[in-house]
Amino acid sequence: MILTETDHAALEAARAQSEPTRRATVPALEAMLYQPVPVLDHGFVRVIDYMGDDSAVVQAARVSYGRGTRKISEDAGLIRYLMRHRHSTPFEMCEIKFHVKLPIFVARQWIRHRTASVNEYSARYSVMDREFYIPAPDQLAAQSVNNRQGRGTVLEGDEAQTVLALLRDDAERNYTHYEYMLNETDTEPTNGRQGLARELARMNLTLNYYTQWYWKINLHNLFHFLSLRADPHAQHEIRVYADAMLDMVRAWVPLSAAAFEDYRLGAVSFSAQMLVVLRLMLAGEAVTQAESGLSKREWTEFMAVLGRLPPG
Repeated sequence: MILTETDHAALEAARAQSEPTRRATVPALEAMLYQPVPVLDHGFVRVIDYMGDDSAVVQAARVSYGRGTRKISEDAGLIRYLMRHRHSTPFEMCEIKFHVKLPIFVARQWIRHRTASVNEYSARYSVMDREFYIPAPDQLAAQSVNNRQGRGTVLEGDEAQTVLALLRDDAERNYTHYEYMLNETDTEPTNGRQGLARELARMNLTLNYYTQWYWKINLHNLFHFLSLRADPHAQHEIRVYADAMLDMVRAWVPLSAAAFEDYRLGAVSFSAQMLVVLRLMLAGEAVTQAESGLSKREWTEFMAVLGRLPPG
C-alpha cells in the first residue's frame, strides 16, 4: 500500500483533531483511529469511529445507570456468560465504523454479510485507480480436488509465472482500454472524442481491481463476520482483512474479544447425534460411522475435531 503526500497530510489532520466527550473512550483504539493497516498489496483497513466499550455490554445486560463499581473479573464473568449462552443484544450496543480498501472480488464475498451499513466508492461518479491485486506466489494455488470452494497445492515454476503474467497483463490491458473508453484527463474529454460514460466503461475492469467502502456494524454482527472470515478455512484474501480487524477489536473490547475467541472462534459445535456418539465413546463403546447415524462427511468432521482421523 503506497500513500501519497496528500494521503499522509489528510491522515495527520484527522488524527490531530480532538474533542472533549462524556462518552466512553478506549485509549488503545483511540491510538489506532484513522491509521490505515496495510492488507494485501494495495489494500488497507482502518477504524473511523466507534461507540461503546466492554462496559457498554455490561451496562446493557444489567440495565444500569452507569459503569458501576463491580470488579473487572465480575464484568468479564458476565460477558463470558452472555457469549456462552448466545445472549446477543448486549453486544449490539457497541458499534464500529471501518474504512476498507479491498479487491472487488473480495468485496462481493464480503457484502453477503448483510447486517452492516455500507457505502461504496462509486465508479459511476469517479474514475477508478490503476490498482489491482496480484496474489503472492505462496497464495497461487490450484483448485482443491476435494473442496469445491478451496485451494489445493501451490503452483510452481513456469506454470506459476505464466499465471501471474496473465493476471497482470489482463489487468493492465483492461485498464488501458478503460482509460481509452473514458477519453478524459481529469474531467475534460481529449482528442475530440466524447468518450463512454463512466458507468459503462467500468464494466471492462477485472475483479481484482480495488474498490473502497465505509462499513459500519455492531459488535454482535461483527463477531459473526469474524467467526466466518477469521476462520482458517476462509479464503485467504478476506481472512487477512478479518485478522487485521480482530486485532482492532481486541484493542477496543478486550473482555468481549477474549470471550468471542474462546467460545466462538476457537470452539466447535456438536449436533445432538454427535453428543450421543461422544457419550458412547466416553463410556468405552466402539462406534462406527455406519452405526453412528452420521453421514460420511459429518463423521469425518467429527473425527477430525476429536483428533481420531486415520493416517492419510
